[in-house]
Amino acid sequence: MNLIHARLAARGRSVAAFAAEPEPRSIGHFARGRQLCAGNVVFAGHLHEIGDATPWVIAPPDAAFAEEAHGFGWLDDLAAVGDGKARVRARDWVLDWIARYGGGRGPGWTPEITGRRLIVWINHAAFILRGQDKAVRERFLASLAAQTRFLARRWPAVPQGLARFEAQAGLIYAGLALEGQDKLADRALEALAVDCERQVGPDGGLPTRNPEEALEVLTLLNWTVDALGASDRPVPAPLRAALERLAPCLRALRHADGGLARFHGGGRGVEGRLDQALAASGVRDRPAAGALHMGYARLASGRTTLIFDAAPPPGGALSVGAHASTLAFELTSGRRPVVVNCGSGATFGPDWRRAGRATASHSTLGIEGYSSSRLGPPSMLGGHRRELLEDRPSEVIHERTRLPAGERLELAHEGYQATHGLTHARTVELSRDGRGITGEELLTTLSDADELRFEQARGEAGVPFKVRFHLHPEVDAEVDLGGTAISLALKSGEIWIFRHDGTAELALEPSVYLEKGRLKPRPTRQVVLSGRALAYATRVRWSLAKAQDTPSVLRDVHRDDPFADADEQETT
Repeated sequence: MNLIHARLAARGRSVAAFAAEPEPRSIGHFARGRQLCAGNVVFAGHLHEIGDATPWVIAPPDAAFAEEAHGFGWLDDLAAVGDGKARVRARDWVLDWIARYGGGRGPGWTPEITGRRLIVWINHAAFILRGQDKAVRERFLASLAAQTRFLARRWPAVPQGLARFEAQAGLIYAGLALEGQDKLADRALEALAVDCERQVGPDGGLPTRNPEEALEVLTLLNWTVDALGASDRPVPAPLRAALERLAPCLRALRHADGGLARFHGGGRGVEGRLDQALAASGVRDRPAAGALHMGYARLASGRTTLIFDAAPPPGGALSVGAHASTLAFELTSGRRPVVVNCGSGATFGPDWRRAGRATASHSTLGIEGYSSSRLGPPSMLGGHRRELLEDRPSEVIHERTRLPAGERLELAHEGYQATHGLTHARTVELSRDGRGITGEELLTTLSDADELRFEQARGEAGVPFKVRFHLHPEVDAEVDLGGTAISLALKSGEIWIFRHDGTAELALEPSVYLEKGRLKPRPTRQVVLSGRALAYATRVRWSLAKAQDTPSVLRDVHRDDPFADADEQETT
């Protein structure tokens, strides 16, 4: 139906001009823009060297590649370079897309991709059309008009979630920017107001619990507000209220380095995009202290930030990108990530996608061979083979206590109760100055039925488990103090020391950091505490503390551009 409506839309009338031509509002990446100018295309983890050709000569290796290519987010990167060569690339690639696919062909004709593409094209219209003749401008406007008509017909078919926000915002944005198309935006604006009430929860969270998706929704709503303001239209109250809920939630999920916590398929976000979106929202409210935000708990003191997954993962169709990350945490010191989750492996193929969703890819306790939520068999969802989360924890306990010397967070979930009769409880305390973290992991039975199930599962060898602390690739880790501790050196000059109580075996093992926009996973390491549960209650205690000679205040002058360095090496 999408392609049928795309072909019908292509036969309609063009528009004469822009009613309002907005300034670019999205942030690109200069290093990626330089790669595109050099003819090195990296979409969804696939590298293609195309020289002076356009990306449309490439047969998409998978759906993710096609989605990223036809969504045109890479125009931001070319605009970040902004020179003549980048402008020629942008113009030629856009015009070639119109020639090949503008009549309603190809994989780019879905409402969400079209909505995304319309916003980017309109944002960078001046960049693309500068110095071009009337014929080029007419072709560009005709394509915008056709895509807008298509979107007006097809956005109601998009299920709820980020894709629906993209389709609605794209239609509103285009309808208000193109001359004579404002009426097409009216119905989408009404529906957007309804979805803001339904999909943005009271705490500002989304049902998918993906922080990066929440950032994308905030960005789309900001752009919609700007488009309404440029057209002298009022902002619907539900839209404004959604902004007022989203902004504090995202502030709670923001690490001290400006990046988002990486949970349930979300990444850190494009550099600077979170700060830009928060500023553009005009909402200055801070997150409520001690409350959960989209199911995440935050501890922060001094230069240290910890963010925990403190709620059950999404279920049903919403779990298509969810991870078995219950009770996992990420730690940032200043602007340096220290303890992380591996992240989403979706751009590296189905095997990495599955691996990234497992509990072993997160900084928490996992029973060997099991995840706290299990992946179901593959099924077709939205044209893709996906696995939903099954056997999820139904309840996650969360309790916060203020202490004279800091703050304590107590968490628990029953994700291993059905398989092993065990409940995992995690207690973490952060000192008032942010220099010390202490933790305790507890595996315990809670009932006679749990004890019977545990006895059946443990056998003679006990139930093997591992507590994992995945490290950021820029953390330099070494076994210290005769194997009883591990020192973690940050680029800022800080030194953190990891210790434990000796009830488990301490090891430093290989790990990976899965990051969008790269050709392959980045190698890193993980601190692992291994043990076996033999009794009805098994405890492991650990601590992370700054070395005594690490100052409380550092001038962190080390600057780097990981994409500029690593990607150029991978490309060559």
